[in-house]
Amino acid sequence: MNSVKWAAGVLLLGSQTACGPDVPPPPNRAYSDLPITGDLAFAQHMGFADCVDTSNSLRCRKAGVLIAGQGPFEAAVDLRGGGGRKGFSGLTLWHDTDQGAPFAVQPELEARGWVLCRTGTERAGDQNIWTRPGAPVRYSIDMSYWGKRRIRILLENGTPPGPCL
Repeated sequence: MNSVKWAAGVLLLGSQTACGPDVPPPPNRAYSDLPITGDLAFAQHMGFADCVDTSNSLRCRKAGVLIAGQGPFEAAVDLRGGGGRKGFSGLTLWHDTDQGAPFAVQPELEARGWVLCRTGTERAGDQNIWTRPGAPVRYSIDMSYWGKRRIRILLENGTPPGPCL
């Protein structure tokens, strides 16, 4: 009998550890009228209502988004957890037919006082990271890509973007 209780306890503990704690979504935050972090209701309120549910995440999209006066781009927030219950941290934008379109944002950012940090030499995974002192977000633009070149807008966390070239 004790071995049955022990086994049941191990299974319960294992299932909680494997799934991880059920953390709440990050606070709802917007920048330039776009959602950067938050929950599903906030994303939908901001116009990201075209949602596709997978078994462990939810992607909600919006078409025709302008950023730094450029676009239109497709945009999405990726909510973690089944049904998106753990919320999202970051916004992703891309252009369906023009892989160079994300680069058009860069002169606009520079003109507005953003500073560039290139994390590589245009090989797989390299990013152009744009920061501005006091700004609540940073822009990360793919220099290289496999599928669609992306612009990601992420909360500024105060850490350096990495070695700048």
